[in-house]
Amino acid sequence: MERPRPSPGRLAAVLIVALMALGSIVPWIGIPLFWVLVASRLSASSQPTLGPYVLILVAIPVSMFLLGRMLARLNGVYGSITGRAPTMRVALPWMRSMRGERSSPRPATVLDVVMVSSVLVALLAIAVWFFAFAGSSLPS
Repeated sequence: MERPRPSPGRLAAVLIVALMALGSIVPWIGIPLFWVLVASRLSASSQPTLGPYVLILVAIPVSMFLLGRMLARLNGVYGSITGRAPTMRVALPWMRSMRGERSSPRPATVLDVVMVSSVLVALLAIAVWFFAFAGSSLPS
């Protein structure tokens, strides 16, 4: 019996989800590590001036914003490939009823699931490191 071959669209969708998963880890590890490395290369001594610190404080949020935009674009490409592009109607606050009517929440996207999962994994990793490997700073 012959196995059905995955369609190119399905393969592309899996690749995009993998890219989103990788891209959701980069803000936690890759971006801060990269900019600290760049700032350390710019500093000639062990007593750096204010420049490398300002570079880190500006470059990390800007890089994270740009990465977030790229992830959102990947999510749009995933939606167009799978045909599940989420369209949502936004009701502006001044056009909503004040009688307590609730609108249905927007559907969760793959990017939502990937990002929430990466936050949970990061929190778990911090907890494991803190309780198992950090040691005590108190004198014994």
